[in-house]
Amino acid sequence: MLQRAIRRTITNSMSTSTMSRPQLLVRAPTTSHCIPEEPVPSSPKSIVPSLSYSSASSLDEPEEPIARPRRASTILISQNASDVQRIMGESGTRLIDRCCGGGCCMAVTNTDRLNFERVPLPDNDAFRAMGLKIDLIPTSLSQIPALPPPTIRLLPIKNAAPIPSPTDSSMAMGEQEAKDDSIDFTPRTLESREIDTSVHPPNFVQPHPPYNVYSAKLFSARSLTKPGAEKRTYHFDLDVTDYPEELGVDFKVGGAIGIMAPNEKETVEELMDLLCIPRHLRDRPVLLKTAGGFWPTVWDGEKARELITTRRDLLTWCTDIQSYAPTKNLTRLLAEYASDPNEKRVLEFLCSAEGQNVFCDFRTGPHITMNQLLHAFPSTHPPLELLFAQLKQLMPRFYSLSSDPHQNCVPRDGCSRLIEIAVTVHETDDWRGGLRTGVGSGFFERQAMKFIEAEARGEKLELRIPMFKGLMANPLASEYVSDGPMLLIGAGVGVAPFRGFVQRRLKKANCANKVWVLQGIRDSLLDELYTGEWGVHESEVKKVVQSRKHSGKGQYVQDEVLAQADLVWFIINSVDGRVFVCGSTKGMGEGVEKALVDVSMAKGNLGREEAQKFWNIKKEAGQYVAETW
Repeated sequence: MLQRAIRRTITNSMSTSTMSRPQLLVRAPTTSHCIPEEPVPSSPKSIVPSLSYSSASSLDEPEEPIARPRRASTILISQNASDVQRIMGESGTRLIDRCCGGGCCMAVTNTDRLNFERVPLPDNDAFRAMGLKIDLIPTSLSQIPALPPPTIRLLPIKNAAPIPSPTDSSMAMGEQEAKDDSIDFTPRTLESREIDTSVHPPNFVQPHPPYNVYSAKLFSARSLTKPGAEKRTYHFDLDVTDYPEELGVDFKVGGAIGIMAPNEKETVEELMDLLCIPRHLRDRPVLLKTAGGFWPTVWDGEKARELITTRRDLLTWCTDIQSYAPTKNLTRLLAEYASDPNEKRVLEFLCSAEGQNVFCDFRTGPHITMNQLLHAFPSTHPPLELLFAQLKQLMPRFYSLSSDPHQNCVPRDGCSRLIEIAVTVHETDDWRGGLRTGVGSGFFERQAMKFIEAEARGEKLELRIPMFKGLMANPLASEYVSDGPMLLIGAGVGVAPFRGFVQRRLKKANCANKVWVLQGIRDSLLDELYTGEWGVHESEVKKVVQSRKHSGKGQYVQDEVLAQADLVWFIINSVDGRVFVCGSTKGMGEGVEKALVDVSMAKGNLGREEAQKFWNIKKEAGQYVAETW
């Protein structure tokens, strides 16, 4: 009885308090992953596969607490952010700053008492593939960025005949040639047209002064992986016999070369179709004027430029149309030139503070290309010169040499000098279904397939690779020394530069001058690179670790590092001993680094913090070199 009286007293007290100070029970789901979550402490995630689930494992788990039934006096009055706004008169959540890039750090403000409307969304596969969750759109939008000012101009040249294009038909819509601001054509202004820009970039595309892009002949190409491999990898021999010697910099073992890969021809043509650029203007010379910056070259200082080029060349060699997520400035530009009011409204919503959560999904969701954007919003046709100002510059791709460049000579009219590289094709989902390749690896695969197919027909094609030597500043090259024991750890295409190390080292191998390779692969029958090409002592110097064995449990390369703890400890503590690691950071790189720390803890009797400092010191001394990506 006494307990019942106490409960009644507490209940009455709570009721009285509630009457004097009204409170509402509000439940508002988080509307965006841009809101940082509280960190949850956890142990480092192991690279080794975790144990499979077992029903016995649940015996020691605490039982789930039984949910108490809701009291009749508790009323659910809010189920979404719109209900919270209606009740509280203010935004239920404020999207705080978080650098998602492209303008998604903008915070939501001034969203009091909004009215909403349902806007018909674009009805096409390109838009649906973006996976944007847009329901109601506020009738009033705030913080829409201003239209970016023009910084690039394309001016016609009088009396300049276009280069013949695949078709002479033109489109009704698109850019029109201005009758003013044009310049007279003179042969001197079109010196860059002496270059065949279908296979080589214009001469104003410089990697860095004083180097120019060199047109290397593709001497041979072959596939290193078998059909069925998860990733396709190709080997290339490039003829650099006539490569100009500049500043005395030479190709080095473990060094890398830069490749100026173009956008795919069909992709560029499709983009110009989507922008409604008349076909007779696509290859016609124009005068390009920029207000500043690096574009359209790579490294030549930030400055205003004036040069002769074509629209096709700028889209093919200077503009990245598929590697970067859309920005708010780009989205704002598309909204400005959208003729369909519904498409315009959706694009403005993505630019606004109110559409911040959807914009973050827009940037971090499925990989979106420029072509997909224009397919998704087919009524927008921004001027090409304004689009150039918002797209990123097409940058060179770098690939490590997979051989000793000083040993590669092929007897043919004297001696042809070759360099060798291996390229793994990177793919991502395409909105049309299937996969599409990256800019650099896709270019290499297209060249390889042309060569291999022509070779099968008994033909010899003249294929070119636009490359440059640069400063050969790859850490693997700068830290290479010819003395002391060496352990090379890599997975996938990361073992390619080690082949040159082994070729150089085995020429002078002795008891005090050894080299060992730990190679991680998925399946030795499908994707073991350069098998049988490491020299006569391959079986003695190379250990292959398969993560997907056909029989038995697979292992990762970091597991073999632990198994070879004695060898690792001997090498790193030897005079001029070095450990090289090359491959993907995620998974392999992180796992190998942890394994090396574990080895030093076991063999050196060190604590974890001391072991990490030990490897940091070795890294500073150049004895531990990691080139990961």
